Amino acid sequence: MRPLCNQDNNFFICSIACIGTIIADTYYFSSSGTIYSLRLPCASMLSQSVLQVPVLETTRLLLRGYQPTDFPEYVTMWADPKVYRYLSPRPMLEEEVWATLLRSIGHWTLMGYGFWSVEDKESGRFIGVVGFADPKRNIVPPSNGAPEIGWVLASAAHGKGYATEAVEAAIAWGDTHFGPVRTVCVIHPKNEASLRVARKFGYQEYHRTTYHDQPTVLLERVQ
Repeated sequence: MRPLCNQDNNFFICSIACIGTIIADTYYFSSSGTIYSLRLPCASMLSQSVLQVPVLETTRLLLRGYQPTDFPEYVTMWADPKVYRYLSPRPMLEEEVWATLLRSIGHWTLMGYGFWSVEDKESGRFIGVVGFADPKRNIVPPSNGAPEIGWVLASAAHGKGYATEAVEAAIAWGDTHFGPVRTVCVIHPKNEASLRVARKFGYQEYHRTTYHDQPTVLLERVQ
C-alpha cells in the first residue's frame, strides 16, 4: 500500500495502514537535509507502555521501545569497563540494570518522552540506548526540568558513527516534540568522544561541577 502524504510547512506527514504486525503509521520529516521515519507498531502486538514509544528509523539504526530480549545485552553492556568508566565507578548489578530499564519505560508513560533502545538494523541486535529524561538530579546548578539528552553504546559499536546517527535522530524528534526549548546533557570531562558528539549538535558548556564525587561538564542547547 502506498502511503498517503501531506505537506505541513517543512514536514511531510505520511500514514499507512497496519501491515502484518509491524507498522501502523509512518511520519517522515526532514532535519538538516536528512529524512527520518517514525514508525508506530501495530496495537495488537504490544503493551500500552511500548506503544507510547515512537519508532525512529535512520540509515543503519532502529530506535524503538525496550523489549525483554534487550535485557541480556543491556546487562553485558553495563558490565564492560569501556562503557561504564565515565558513568559509574563500578559495573552495574543485574538488578540495577533491570531497574534502569523499567524506569526508562515508566518515563515514557509519565512524561511522554524517554529513552529508546538502539538496534542495529543489519544484525537486529541491541547496541545501546539514547533519549531524553528528567532525572531530577541533585546537582548545582539544577537543570530546572530541562529535558536531558543522553546516550550509551556497547563498546563493539564505538567508533562507527552510531552515536552521531542515533543522537541526530533523537534531537530531530525532540525539536518537534518539545518545540524551541532548552535541553541539557551531563558528560564526564574525560569522555572526549561524547563531548564531540554533543558539540556537533550545538551543545555548549555552561558550567563545571562535581556530581556523585565525579567531575562533570554541564552542556546546554538553546534553540
